[in-house]
Amino acid sequence: MSTSLSATLPADLKTINQDRAAARDRVTVSSANKREPKRFGGRGVILLAFGALILAAATYWYISNAGCETTDDAAVEAHVIQVSPKISAHVKAVHFDDNYQVKRGNLLLELDPRDYEVSLASAVASLASAQSKRTESEAQQNVAQAGLGQAKADLASAQATGDNAESDFNRNEQLYKTHVIDRREYDASAAQAKSAGANVEAASKRVASQEAQVRLAAAQYVTASAEAKQAETQVQQAELQLSYTKIFAPFDGRVTKKSVEPGNYVQPGQTLFSLVPSDVWVVADFKETQLKKMKVGQSVSVRVDAIPGRDFKAHVESFQVGTGSRFTLLPPENATGNFVKVVQRIPVKIVFDEPLADLERLWAGESVEPKVDVHESSLEQSRRAAPLPPAILGATDGTLTTY
Repeated sequence: MSTSLSATLPADLKTINQDRAAARDRVTVSSANKREPKRFGGRGVILLAFGALILAAATYWYISNAGCETTDDAAVEAHVIQVSPKISAHVKAVHFDDNYQVKRGNLLLELDPRDYEVSLASAVASLASAQSKRTESEAQQNVAQAGLGQAKADLASAQATGDNAESDFNRNEQLYKTHVIDRREYDASAAQAKSAGANVEAASKRVASQEAQVRLAAAQYVTASAEAKQAETQVQQAELQLSYTKIFAPFDGRVTKKSVEPGNYVQPGQTLFSLVPSDVWVVADFKETQLKKMKVGQSVSVRVDAIPGRDFKAHVESFQVGTGSRFTLLPPENATGNFVKVVQRIPVKIVFDEPLADLERLWAGESVEPKVDVHESSLEQSRRAAPLPPAILGATDGTLTTY
């Protein structure tokens, strides 16, 4: 019996151990089953929060962009003045460098003036000679006028003498017929009358000659005056050419693309540098389908790539009367070949409402993204782009300031 008990105990212990192991496995599985719903619930919260965030972002985007038209095909534009000389000469001095800020009327460039100073001196000498000839012709005209007056006086005297001689001859003729005087006295009075008549005719010829001299002197004076006027014009032209040896800043702005140095030989029309004034605006190429509700005066929010985090206030000022492709060098000819409809773009000019002092960082060519509020109905414009004033081309010296 003891033998059978000892044989069965190990089997019972083995069974008990197996039961304990099975129980532990059931407890482990039960614990895992209890913890798994908790893990699933945390993950669901995260997904729910992420979905809510996406929904909020989408809602914000829709609210902020609903009723607006935007494009990334836009850039800052500005006036770009290309400065070039009007004469050929060597560069004497350059008073600026790249990116200098200059004021209207500042002296920027000096060309060699010696050739033009010689031309001016020659023109001044020619003017003096022409003025002298005009004075001489004026004096000759006065002399001719005086000679004409003397000739007319001589004619009047000759006519008076002739009239007297004619009267004497008529009286002597009657006296001779009545034999009061002799033949000799009669012939003498007749000769005197003929001589007086000849003197009158000669005096008349002298008056006509002096009148011709007066006309000749007057014509010479007109010619001399015209030559003097031409000489004055040549002096003005020489002075103008000499003034071209100094180039001044036509507007306030910043110098760009400087391509001139002292000693260079420049020619008329050669671009020496460009000057960019501070006034800027935006040209945005919107699709034609985006212009259905866009009007002049609607407010615009402009975001500049070079200045992140800031939106500039602006408004629509005008629309180009034609698509961008219509004004290219070779515009499309849709009547020839196969036609494929392509959405065209219309350049829209957008003007900033910000003060110019706040636009100093905006430079021509920078990329921007304008957003036009097309639901806005107000057409009031707080600022319009204005053309540049007349350029400064004459001599007004000033000083340069660097940026």
